[in-house]
Amino acid sequence: MAAVADPDAEMVIYLSGTRLQSDSSKSAILVELGLESLGFHTGEAAGEEGSNILGFARYRNGADVPSSLIELVTQPKTSPQAVACARALLESAGFTVTICSDQAGRIIDRLVRPKYNAALRLLDEGLASQKDIDLTCRLGLGYPDGPIERTVRGGLAYHHDVCKALFESYGTPAFAPARRAVVAAQRREGGD
Repeated sequence: MAAVADPDAEMVIYLSGTRLQSDSSKSAILVELGLESLGFHTGEAAGEEGSNILGFARYRNGADVPSSLIELVTQPKTSPQAVACARALLESAGFTVTICSDQAGRIIDRLVRPKYNAALRLLDEGLASQKDIDLTCRLGLGYPDGPIERTVRGGLAYHHDVCKALFESYGTPAFAPARRAVVAAQRREGGD
C-alpha cells in the first residue's frame, strides 16, 4: 500500500449529492461523481479549468458490489500535487486508481456499454439465446460472465440510465440504450 506523499496533506472528500466548496488551502478536494462530469461541479473555462479539485468514481455494475477500481478524474490544469495526494490516499485505502480526463462515462462505461448494447441487440434480432451469447463470451473470450448476464444483474434500467447519459453527451449510436433497457426503464417509471 502507498503512503500519502505529504504527511501534512489535508484533503476533503465530498460524497455524491453534497455541495462542493472550493478551498485552495487543501492539498486536494475529491468529489464523488455519478453520471455527471467534474465540470458540473467546478465549471468550465475553455479548456483552462483545473485546480486542487478532482472527481472520483468507484466502478460498480449497477446493483453489484462496487469494485476496488477508482477512476480519478482530472481537468486540463489540475494540480499535479493534488493528483499525487489523492492517488496516495486512495491507494493507501486499498483501491486501485486509474487517472482519466473529465469525460462523461470516463473509461469503463465508455468501453463496456456499447458491448452490452450490442449483445442485447443480438438477442433482440434472434441471433442466439441469452444463454448462448453469454456462454460464447465466457468460453470464447474468457470473460467471468456474459454481457447480457452482467447487464441484467446490474439492472437493465440502470444500464439504460448510463447509456442515455452517454448518448446525450456524445450522440454516438453505440450508446443509444438497447430496446430491452428502454423497456426496463419504462417499467420502472410506470411502477411495474
